[in-house]
Amino acid sequence: MLQKVFSVKNNGFIVSNAVALIIIGGTKYLFQRFYDVPGVLVFSEFVIIPMLMGIVSIWYWRNIVTTKRQLTLWALANTFIACVLSAVFLKEGIICLIIVSPLLFAFILIGQVVGKAMFNRNNQTLNTSVFVMLFGIFIYDSLSVHHYENMVADTITVNAPPAEVWKYVVAYKRIEKKSDYWLFRIGMSSPVQSTAEGYYLGAKRKCIFSNGYVFDEKIVTYDENKDLTFDITNQPRDPEIMGHIDILRGQFLLKDNGNGTTTLTGNSWYRLYVFPVWYYDIWAESVTRNVHLRVMEHIKELAEAK
Repeated sequence: MLQKVFSVKNNGFIVSNAVALIIIGGTKYLFQRFYDVPGVLVFSEFVIIPMLMGIVSIWYWRNIVTTKRQLTLWALANTFIACVLSAVFLKEGIICLIIVSPLLFAFILIGQVVGKAMFNRNNQTLNTSVFVMLFGIFIYDSLSVHHYENMVADTITVNAPPAEVWKYVVAYKRIEKKSDYWLFRIGMSSPVQSTAEGYYLGAKRKCIFSNGYVFDEKIVTYDENKDLTFDITNQPRDPEIMGHIDILRGQFLLKDNGNGTTTLTGNSWYRLYVFPVWYYDIWAESVTRNVHLRVMEHIKELAEAK
């Protein structure tokens, strides 16, 4: 009896994850092969499919007595298995999986609750309708156009005049100080240096990150002591967050406060390729803001040291 229960429990994990992999892998292949759909990760992949995983798993567990605590633990286990499979088969990075795991867990658990209510009713028409509806939403969402851009701005005060701050805005020497931002501390790459071929409009610029990644940039606005704006002309692709976001443009604005200090503003424009926006933009804003502050605090330190 215990062996049978153990087998049924394992099937709930195995089949639910297999279904998720087949749907994601199959639709990605079909859409890219026949519809030329770009590699956007739509909200259904993080909402509908986890719900479907929860429903499928609960079908195997429908005859097992399950408490709320058990369902929560099993949802955690299913989330962990899904993350491991994503790392192996979808080549997702560790940081990315840390970011996505709360979303997966929440909707796997919701799917389990929905599935439990469905199968307790034992209404085949209702059950079939729910599956058809979820799959229909997934197909519609996958074929829809997804586009989202945002801008993040941060401001600090530097105890130095604009002419002194400007010296370190275009290019700055390597940042040796360790970041306090927890994602940087656990392995996400952080900015450490910027170089420029010259101080003029059209000059090429590079932003170098801690893991060796380099963002190629071009200065498109050069208003000395006031405005440095640069477009990102090339950026790395990796399994972490840079595979799911494009940084489009950066900007430093300097304002003379008239008392020997400067208000330094950092702006960044980016485009997201992961949805839902209401979840992932929180992370994108947080990462972008901490990139700003790491660079701007370094500029402040260099300018004030003079």
